[in-house]
Amino acid sequence: MPEILVLYYSRGGSVARLARQIARGIGEVDGVSARIRTVPPVSAVTQSAAPPVPEDGAPYVEPRDLVECAGLALGSPTRFGNMAAPVKYWLDGLVGEWTSGTLVGKPAAVFTSTATMHGGQESTLLTMMVPLLHQGCVLMGIPYTEAALSTTRSGGTPYGASHVAGNGDDPQPTDEEAQLARALGRRLATLVAKVSG
Repeated sequence: MPEILVLYYSRGGSVARLARQIARGIGEVDGVSARIRTVPPVSAVTQSAAPPVPEDGAPYVEPRDLVECAGLALGSPTRFGNMAAPVKYWLDGLVGEWTSGTLVGKPAAVFTSTATMHGGQESTLLTMMVPLLHQGCVLMGIPYTEAALSTTRSGGTPYGASHVAGNGDDPQPTDEEAQLARALGRRLATLVAKVSG
């Protein structure tokens, strides 16, 4: 059964919850499943190494996860209109995968969370797409045929799923944000099923 790698970095829990909604949408498509992984944090203290296994949540991504996946959903919180450093650091380390073509032709999508409504969701999603284009991924977003895209008052963009945590840093997606994340997962899984079948 083809698996889609749902890979993310999350500090406050918002991106992790979006990842679970995307995985839920993937699970709604027959014959496709989700593999949830996270990237390790980075530290300014270079002598400090990340623990080999996260204390809770998804396990850290390994090279075989990229080889074995049939598609990729990549998520990051927004940091000043861009992806968080751990995601960028991980992407920068994919030279071997780039030269061998590991991700070429694999469907991919992106997702994010911000603290504020105009905190750079769309620029973050777009900048996350650029390295995936270099890797040869087939990118997809959320079309306006998804009604919630036109009615949401918080997260959700045509570039990918998103969440607005607000001043209280609420990690729980709204109903519309969750609906759009599941729709992105279904859409990604549907393409993976067609490509893999």
